[in-house]
Amino acid sequence: MTPGDLYGRGIAFPPRVGADGRLAWSEGEANIRENIEIILRTEERERLNLPTFGGGLRTFLFEPNTVTTRFQIQDRITRALQQWEPRIVISSVDVEEDPRDPRSAVATVNYQLVATRAAAQVSLRVQLGG
Repeated sequence: MTPGDLYGRGIAFPPRVGADGRLAWSEGEANIRENIEIILRTEERERLNLPTFGGGLRTFLFEPNTVTTRFQIQDRITRALQQWEPRIVISSVDVEEDPRDPRSAVATVNYQLVATRAAAQVSLRVQLGG
């Protein structure tokens, strides 16, 4: 059994051309990590056939970098991943002020893979208003 059989396979994110000149694919744990980023970086109503797909994090672009805003981001991330990524179980979602940029927050998602219970983590920066 290959990682692709266990976790799935999809077009690599960000899309790129592989060494063979064809569209690159990802599989296994990398595919799950990439899918988490796709979910969180996609705005709701951005996909015509799936209008509720996505994390909608750009809606926080003009929000202040406060505890309340970071809690709302945490909640939005948790709900989006629970709905759209069935291959993981979320252990925690932490959203903290970015120490290098007061207009940003860093979201860290700790999760376990359903198939193997292996732990993994994804972090991404969320741009805020200040």
